[in-house]
Amino acid sequence: MRYRQLTTGTLALGVLLLIDVLRVWLPGIITIFGQAASTPAELMGAFALGWFVLAMGAPAVVRRVGARPVTVVAAVALAVARLALTAAPGGRTQLWLATAGLLAGLVWLVGVAADTDRPVPGLALGFAVNAAVHAVLDTVDLVWRGDWVAWLLSAVAAALFLAGAAQPGQRGADVPADAPAGPGGGRAWLLAGPALLLAGMVALSPALARTGMSYLVAEDGVARSPLFGLAPVPVAVAGFLCAALTRPPRGWGRAYGPVALLGGAVLFALDRGDLLLPAILLAAVGLGACLALTDDTSQPASDTASAGTAGTGASRRGYAVATGMLVFALGAVGYYSAYDLGYPNAAVPVVVALLIAAVAFTARPVVHRLPGPFPPLRAAAAVTALALLAPVLADEVPVASNRDGPPQRLTVVAYNIRMGFGLDGRFDLAGLAEVVDQQRPDVVLLSEVNRAWLLNGGHDTLDLLSDRLGMPYVFGPAADPVWGDAVLSRWPVRDPRTLPLAAVGAPTGAQALAVTLDLGDGVRTAVVSTHLQPPPGKGPVVQARAVADFATRYAAGRPLVVAGDLNTEPGDEAFAEFSNAGLVDALAAARPLATSPADDPRQQIDHIFVSPGLTPSDPVAPRSTASDHLPVAVTVTLPPR
Repeated sequence: MRYRQLTTGTLALGVLLLIDVLRVWLPGIITIFGQAASTPAELMGAFALGWFVLAMGAPAVVRRVGARPVTVVAAVALAVARLALTAAPGGRTQLWLATAGLLAGLVWLVGVAADTDRPVPGLALGFAVNAAVHAVLDTVDLVWRGDWVAWLLSAVAAALFLAGAAQPGQRGADVPADAPAGPGGGRAWLLAGPALLLAGMVALSPALARTGMSYLVAEDGVARSPLFGLAPVPVAVAGFLCAALTRPPRGWGRAYGPVALLGGAVLFALDRGDLLLPAILLAAVGLGACLALTDDTSQPASDTASAGTAGTGASRRGYAVATGMLVFALGAVGYYSAYDLGYPNAAVPVVVALLIAAVAFTARPVVHRLPGPFPPLRAAAAVTALALLAPVLADEVPVASNRDGPPQRLTVVAYNIRMGFGLDGRFDLAGLAEVVDQQRPDVVLLSEVNRAWLLNGGHDTLDLLSDRLGMPYVFGPAADPVWGDAVLSRWPVRDPRTLPLAAVGAPTGAQALAVTLDLGDGVRTAVVSTHLQPPPGKGPVVQARAVADFATRYAAGRPLVVAGDLNTEPGDEAFAEFSNAGLVDALAAARPLATSPADDPRQQIDHIFVSPGLTPSDPVAPRSTASDHLPVAVTVTLPPR
């Protein structure tokens, strides 16, 4: 294998492993270090940023010790941590393994930067292959699967990465092994972190693509189970790679990448579900084109750099990639902590896109560009072909159909699923699906549904649960288009509507999602799913009143179920708002019925209310640690026809 192909392939594999570690480490900050809402957001942010700040010292270590020993040791640590995470039992062991892997990955990037003045092909392939594999895996990483196939694929990736990292370092394209790297590449390395952030949040996020597709098949601001929801992924991957690996236009034509990237970031920042798909496609092409503008190696390194300038270039590249990864951390913390602290965050992706656009557009135009390590079109076609498997292998669409005649009873389950993460901090789809399925539900109401947040690993938790339960969904956005509440039903759903709720001082957005279950023969039942967010030090009285009024008006005399994480207890003023609206506590026969925290429930904050015409029975809160809440379930008997 030629040097350039080996270097590019090793860099791409290292990026894959680092992203795998990040998808464990980022949610670990919330679910393990932070224990969700029990730790101040400022402390969680400081913990996250601290490791990226620590990595800023890596260039000095590389300069003193040398790039090769630092790179090899860090590569081994990254690979070992990545493999160990597959076997990690969760908890603090998992968090510290992921932290060790993250720090090793950052140091490895700094070491690689010292020896590599043309990183764009490797970075681009790493981002694109990661998106394609994540889509084929249905957005569930190998880390969380743990079966022999996951172990085999993880071990192969780690072994190939270590084999490439162990090869004697060569410095440039088609030059002797002892030639120094050129002074260039600093701009491309600086963009590694910001590009990783926008790729994971927008441009190359399979979960966001599926969520965007789900908004196309619904109205009134809700989303529904789509057909071929992952179809946009190969389009985004192809556009990104073609733009990144081919020569950019000259003159003002160079501006198309920065303009497209900014356009995609702005559309994403508008927080509208119907704009997600154009945001993804614009951002993918724009991000690839911006990387291509910084791919500025135009002459062999031995012709352009003396030992002195090469050493200076290596140091600059090291500090550039460390700074870029710090920008990644600042952007991620700045964007997602807003949902705890309550400040506007729409500007964050736009500012990051502006930074990338400015660095790329002001790069020196390349006159005589060397060919890349792989033919651009063949490389793009190969990765796109991999991504094309996702809509075929990973897309399932559960279908609801009427049974023979209207049922006499409905079993209702309400569950705050904490983004899919259990108390041990592991992504636990199996645990969530098992405890819900044990109740043999007809309708499931979910709170804290995450569909694409990079902070939570980039999973589409809703679609994954929908597939496991065999129940199609309707989704109502709350904090943004990919975070909210959902209703899954074995019966056809009609007339979905969502009502945004006033924040009243609570940072995270809230809404009420109403749907009508078509039970056949003209029998209809209204269902409302919500997650109330109390203002600091108070109860969610205003939101409770709004939900009760919205639900009763929507039901218009039909049988009605209102359920979710209401963050209020029996006897509280907010709880009374539902009783005042004429609704009945369906769990009253089992009181006290504590649901939080799941391992030692003390608070009764998850509830099911029904209209007087429905008769509740068998209320339960089955034990499970698949979330930090217990689910609540009840069977309701429909009124006689």
